Parts: sequence; C-alpha cells; structure tokens
Amino acid sequence: MMNKSDQAAPAKRIAVISADFAQPQHGKMLNEITRQLALRGGVPLLFNDSGSLAEQMPVDGAILLGDMPAEAAPVGVPAVHLCSTHAESIGVDDYSAGVEIGRLLLSQHYQRFGYMSVSDLHSPRLAGYAASLATEGIRLDVVLTAGGSDRELGWQAMTTYLKQARASERINALFCENDLLAFGAMQAIRDFGQGAHIGVVGFGDLDEARATTWHLTSWSQPCDLQVAEALNRLLEERTDIGGAWREGQLQCRHSHLGKAKPGEMSQCGCAIRH
Repeated sequence: MMNKSDQAAPAKRIAVISADFAQPQHGKMLNEITRQLALRGGVPLLFNDSGSLAEQMPVDGAILLGDMPAEAAPVGVPAVHLCSTHAESIGVDDYSAGVEIGRLLLSQHYQRFGYMSVSDLHSPRLAGYAASLATEGIRLDVVLTAGGSDRELGWQAMTTYLKQARASERINALFCENDLLAFGAMQAIRDFGQGAHIGVVGFGDLDEARATTWHLTSWSQPCDLQVAEALNRLLEERTDIGGAWREGQLQCRHSHLGKAKPGEMSQCGCAIRH
C-alpha cells in the first residue's frame, strides 16, 4: 500500500482572470502561462471578468490579465497583474519604452507628433514619449483617446482626427498605446487617402504586427520572463524587482519610416505603400 509520503503533491492551481480572453495579448500570455505551469506541475483555471467563482474553488494564486481591479482576485490568495497599467503590474519599463520610441520617430525627422491612448489616463508610456520629444525642443501636438483597446475604436479615433485636422497642421508621427489601436489607425490613414503620410509605432508586438499587411514597428515584451516572474511570486514567494522581465526592445519594420523622396521606392507602412 502507498504511504501518504509516497503520494505526489497535488497540482498547483492558478486562477487566470480576464475581462476578455479574446484580446490577442491575453491569449499570448495565456499560452505561456499554460506552458510554464505544466512544467511546474500546475494547471490554470480560467475565469471571465470576476474572481467570484474562483472563491468557490480552492486555488493557490491568481493572475489578473489586463486592467482588472485587485478586488477581482479570490480573497486570501496571492495575486499578480499582467498586461496591465496597474502600478504593481509585471511588465516592461513603460517610461523607458516611450523614450526609445520617441527617439525612433525623431530619427525620421518628423515635425508633428501624436499619441493614441486607450483611456484619458496618462501613462508612463506617454510620459516617456513626451519627455523624449521635449529633449529636442519638440512638443507632443495631439493626444487621441480611443476609449478602449480595440482596432475599430482606433480606426474611429484616427478617422475623426484626419477629417477635422487641417493638412498643414496634421501630425505625421503617431505612437499608439497598443498594436490593436495601431492597426486601426493605419487602416484609417489608408482609407482617408489624400496623400496623408503618418509614421506609426505600436506596442506589444503581436504576431499580426509581422504580417505584410502592416509591417508594424512595435515594442516587444519578454512574455516568457514576465510569466516566469509571476509564477515565481505566486508559487515560490520569490520576487526579482529589477529582473530582465522589465526589459523590452523595438522590433523595427516599415510602419515608422518617413515618406520616401520622389523617385525612391517607399517602404513605409502607410497608404502610399499599399
């Protein structure tokens, strides 16, 4: 007969809570969570929007995907934030990322700069971007608020702006808070036509960003390291505050490039190229 000491320890169960698992970045993180938990002998339990169900099932920890409030986690278990603007979220250094993206767009000699955000809350990402421009004596001209993390909302915000702005005052460089907004903004630029050229940079480096439809330049996050940090905190009570999980890097493609000179082949991602 097997002794209790010979029995395998029960699998660790981690609640993964999201308001929208259809979000591409959430799906990317979920795949990584599932993979790493399996290697650690654990399993994820998925809960849509609320941790109330998780409170009815024993779990060893919770991962909140997106801007879920801390109250969404089950009571009495450790919880961490991923893919979130929450101050305690496990994610890249947003301020430094914004600085680097500002430098990239400045290198293309643009003159008028914009930013598209999910909400009207100013993020470290935006602050770093604006600070980068300010070092060259350039101000951030326009902040567009999409009202959500959705390409359709990005399209609507950009279309409205293009119709209202005078051509001589229109921005020619745009940093979007995430890739979905960038896709929507780029489609709006193409639909608008009229020779409009706006260099676009996204954030998150979704798989779709690599597609020839977009050639989107985007800031890439080390999802594997971020998930590892989350599980270390939940399962081992081990935290690495200044770890490599905070570092990201630019994936430069075509969308940020300046307008080609007459006679040159354009490689930018705007309507002129397509």
